[in-house]
Amino acid sequence: MAKRVLIADDEPNIVTSLEFLMEQAGYETRVATNGQEALDLAASFHPDLLLLDVMVPVYSGYEVCQRLKTDPATRAIKIVMVSAKGRDVEVAKARELGADAYITKPFSTRDLVAKVREILGA
Repeated sequence: MAKRVLIADDEPNIVTSLEFLMEQAGYETRVATNGQEALDLAASFHPDLLLLDVMVPVYSGYEVCQRLKTDPATRAIKIVMVSAKGRDVEVAKARELGADAYITKPFSTRDLVAKVREILGA
């Protein structure tokens, strides 16, 4: 069975690109365009990994990460934060909240797929 990847980003071009990349890499995908959708899909789709933009509407990526990592039902989901903000303070905050990795936009598609495979043990 294919591993599942949830993509949470409100930028249509990024979503299209990430969805294509993940499907080409053999992952089953779903898309959320805001933090609430990400939380809802995390509970119903049961992803193995979440590609999470920091700047999504409703709940920020940081809030989504914190909620998922403190809930026993979702804490095992691997989280890769994706953001245009790459300062040390943002990366540190994501790590403190439980993110497994932090990738800065713009990113290499090859590096992103490699990171996802590494985290999922593929």
